[in-house]
Amino acid sequence: MDLLNAFVAFSNYVLLPSITYGSQLALGALGATLVYGILRFSNFAHGDTMAFGTMATILATWGLQAMGVSLGPLPTALLALPVGILVTIGFVLATDRLVYRHYRTRKVNSLTLVMVSLGVMFVMNGLVRIIIGVDDRQFADGARFIFTAAQFREWTGLQESLGLRTTQLVTVILTGLVVAWLHWFLQRTRTGKSMRAFSDNENLALLSGIDPERVVAIVWILSAALATLAGVLYGLDKSFRPFTYFQLLLPVFAAAVVGGFGNPLGAVAGGFIVAFSEVFVTYSFKKILGYLLPADWQPEGLAQLLTTDYKVAVSFAVLVLVLLFRPTGIFRGKSA
Repeated sequence: MDLLNAFVAFSNYVLLPSITYGSQLALGALGATLVYGILRFSNFAHGDTMAFGTMATILATWGLQAMGVSLGPLPTALLALPVGILVTIGFVLATDRLVYRHYRTRKVNSLTLVMVSLGVMFVMNGLVRIIIGVDDRQFADGARFIFTAAQFREWTGLQESLGLRTTQLVTVILTGLVVAWLHWFLQRTRTGKSMRAFSDNENLALLSGIDPERVVAIVWILSAALATLAGVLYGLDKSFRPFTYFQLLLPVFAAAVVGGFGNPLGAVAGGFIVAFSEVFVTYSFKKILGYLLPADWQPEGLAQLLTTDYKVAVSFAVLVLVLLFRPTGIFRGKSA
């Protein structure tokens, strides 16, 4: 019984949060790695693209709620998500046309594009703050739980409880569907094959008749859609605050680098590695060890390696370790 209680506690406080957070990071990292794999630069505005897409979705959600439209037990934001994605795609394509295209046609080096993306990042961050403000926004509605901790305890008779939130289940299901669709799109469709050919050898792809501007547009469309989805799912699970999404840039890039920058499969794996690292290192294992160890061996402290204030530091440490010992990432992404 103690072993079951320990497993339930671990699932409730480590396993489920890590899977949910890892799914969100995986979607964000996929968008970043697509841009890097095709356009060959690290888009530092990606975190604020997530914020912009989430903001657009929140505004659409408020409009639907004002009209009395809802999805019942599911968050209304899922109904507003297509609007947020379309608005973000339009903004990102306009940014490419007005900003990035100028530098891309002049064949500037990747470092210049990185600096340009920093400027775009500050502009997008400012727009989001002006439009929606700087405060926390809770926009999750519908049923909060699939089953509550009290229900789980009643069903099992265990001392420990486990609650499954609706947003957690929605995040995992949507992430699985999107990752499966993206894999099919890149591997099976003509457009996806064109993108992979352009990524592998740009000159040969051009000689084969592939339109580079079309490939670039599709990359931005996919990146904007993935960023919006990742941002909305993160906001539903926690809350929306523009500065938080700026802070998400580091774990998102860490996930992309850990898996192999430019490798979509690596981005997904990297998202879960970074998420589990953050949660595992900052969780207090005192309760779990209380079930597993004899009374004489019980820890006096929290049995916590780092406090939650250092979650970002964990992402940074994982990123540094991978760059030191395997710079191309686990799945050997593209070098700069």
